Amino acid sequence: MAEPDPEQVAAVPLYLRVAAALRDDLTDRRIAPGSRLPSERSLAHRYHVNRQTVRSALQLLREERLVVTDRRGTFAVGAEPQAHVPLLTARRQSFPGGAQAADALVRAALAWEAPPAALGGRLALAPGEPTLVHRHVVLSPRGVPLQRSVSWFSRPALAEIPQLARYRRGQDTAQQPDLRLLYHWMHQAGLRLTRRESIAVPGGPGTGVGATGAARLVVHRVVSDQHGHTLEITDIDFAAQTAAWTYEFSA
Repeated sequence: MAEPDPEQVAAVPLYLRVAAALRDDLTDRRIAPGSRLPSERSLAHRYHVNRQTVRSALQLLREERLVVTDRRGTFAVGAEPQAHVPLLTARRQSFPGGAQAADALVRAALAWEAPPAALGGRLALAPGEPTLVHRHVVLSPRGVPLQRSVSWFSRPALAEIPQLARYRRGQDTAQQPDLRLLYHWMHQAGLRLTRRESIAVPGGPGTGVGATGAARLVVHRVVSDQHGHTLEITDIDFAAQTAAWTYEFSA
């Protein structure tokens, strides 16, 4: 496996690094369920950051339902899920190709390409103008593609979201890019998101049946901001009988 690009690691905001370290402690139960986390001052000293960075990291973990905060402090959630937290909101919606992109059965890549002509105008691009494209493939143990997705990012997305803007045209992009926090980055940039998704069975010969004989479905996702500008268009094609597609959302 290739080592992470030091420049990319350095570009990750400090609060995301602190959140990742605490998330590992919580999920591996080095911080026991129900126990109180160290104070903001102690965490700031431990990770050599200021308290505002710690607050931002804790806010992210609260949104992921990993910790709760009250007047006594911040606590790891208990072993049993809270009754008032709906199952579908238990985790933040993540973008394909995040941490699991390092797995042997998942492949993700970024490139600069011109989108199909039908998408160019919706992405605020001139005819033939290239943009950032993300491809994500899930493979079976035998290497058969179970799920493919391709995402096209718009001109407004690249202009408004610094974490995307760093993938400059002509520069080497990460072989296994970590975009799992894409929707958080959008919120962080002050964008209020609307996600519209349509699910369909592919038409044509052998309708809805892939090369492996498994039933197939396609999902078309359009993410827009509060001004109606398209930020991302994603198409997902997967074998419905052999690959689970989990729909997650956050309010």
